[in-house]
Amino acid sequence: MKKRTHTALLTSFLIISLLTSSFGQGYRIEATLKNFKDSSFVLGHWSYSNKQFVAKDTAKADANGHMVFEGNTNLPGGLYLLLFPGNQKWIEFVYSGKETTFSMESDTADIVETMKIKGSKENELFYGYQKELRKGIKQIEVLNQNKTPENTAKLKQAQDTFKGYRDTFFKANPDAFTIKLLKMSSDPEVPAAPKLANGKTDSAWVFNYYKSHYWDNVDFADDRILRTPFLESKIDRYIQNLVVQTPDSLIKDTDWLIAKASANKDVKSYFVFSIINQYENPKTVGTEALWVHMANKYYLSGDMGISADAKKRISDKVTTLKDLLVNKTFPVLGVTDPMGKKVDLQAINANYTVLFFYAATCGHCKEASPVLKSFYDKNKADVKVIAIDTERNQDEWKSFIKTYHLEELINGSDPLNQIDFNRKFDVVTTPTIYVLDKNKKIIARKMPVEQLDDFLNYYKKKQLASAK
Repeated sequence: MKKRTHTALLTSFLIISLLTSSFGQGYRIEATLKNFKDSSFVLGHWSYSNKQFVAKDTAKADANGHMVFEGNTNLPGGLYLLLFPGNQKWIEFVYSGKETTFSMESDTADIVETMKIKGSKENELFYGYQKELRKGIKQIEVLNQNKTPENTAKLKQAQDTFKGYRDTFFKANPDAFTIKLLKMSSDPEVPAAPKLANGKTDSAWVFNYYKSHYWDNVDFADDRILRTPFLESKIDRYIQNLVVQTPDSLIKDTDWLIAKASANKDVKSYFVFSIINQYENPKTVGTEALWVHMANKYYLSGDMGISADAKKRISDKVTTLKDLLVNKTFPVLGVTDPMGKKVDLQAINANYTVLFFYAATCGHCKEASPVLKSFYDKNKADVKVIAIDTERNQDEWKSFIKTYHLEELINGSDPLNQIDFNRKFDVVTTPTIYVLDKNKKIIARKMPVEQLDDFLNYYKKKQLASAK
């Protein structure tokens, strides 16, 4: 695969502050762990997901497993970890930013059950809840091993008992950060759904209720939610699984979500970054329109501050993409065929036209060309293929056409070096494939050659269904 200038537009400039207003001067966290001595530990917090960890301090346990983490500047609130030597095991604890001095003591043989907390109501709640949860899970596991009518009744009773405990626990501690964490990590509870006329459960109602209440328990004004392992997956699940993957739906729901996240500037920054980063090169065909919309609305408009260099690079990318989105008429090609004649895209009479941008020396293009030829041979009755070389070496271009038996295709190149394929047609890598309808409107872009046949069959069926 040949690569052109890679933009990586956002990751190079987005810096999200992890600092919060100080609730006190410094911090002191003591930990005593049985069975550990003379070992180094790392203190840090989750960052957006369970794959990112930010180290904040280190300490060495003494002969009794006792260690002290101490600093003059308060730590930002979030869900923290005490990372063991070897980085394979850890203890989670809550650091609210308000309780800056406290201690923990535990036996690593059973951390949760033996945990003792002093000076932190948040962690008393955190570990108290975990103990009740483990007790409930063990009871349910035992009952599930022997499914009798009596155990089924006991199982429901156990579930109801824990739910009652949970509801009471949450109501008794409404302002605790621990409660925010537990609620944020949970799915919305869906009540009994209404029945359809045929007696079946209304699954559409269930979906709509779940989606509309998905963010109920997230406090967007609290930037401590950034330092948890839940946020990234929660955003991804909403955007990828609960929002219809069409530009109109994505734009509508994303703007609604960003408006909610605007309660805190750092939270908003992360939501914008997290979503837009998925849609510059999206998994679903045609959804790049969301990237263009977000780039214009949140970055190029000045709504969110970025550097002049980053703004220019985003602007250039928007300029390229805005005319190459699904449902847009493909721009004039400007290439010439082997006889030196201009290829007139609009004059090509076909129900579908495939544009195959390649480089004659590209290994991946050489692998893709036989697949492309096979697709064309199978679909030539209503498909034309334009194969466009982007490297401009006439001898290599003509050799490529002959080697891969592409003579029956429409072949084009830019011998006078007048076309910037990257800027004009978003050819960042080769091969790059577009699929056009009979009016030369884009119906698919960045399509893998192996998926052309399946996509075309799907699209034809979709057109037939919509015509009925």
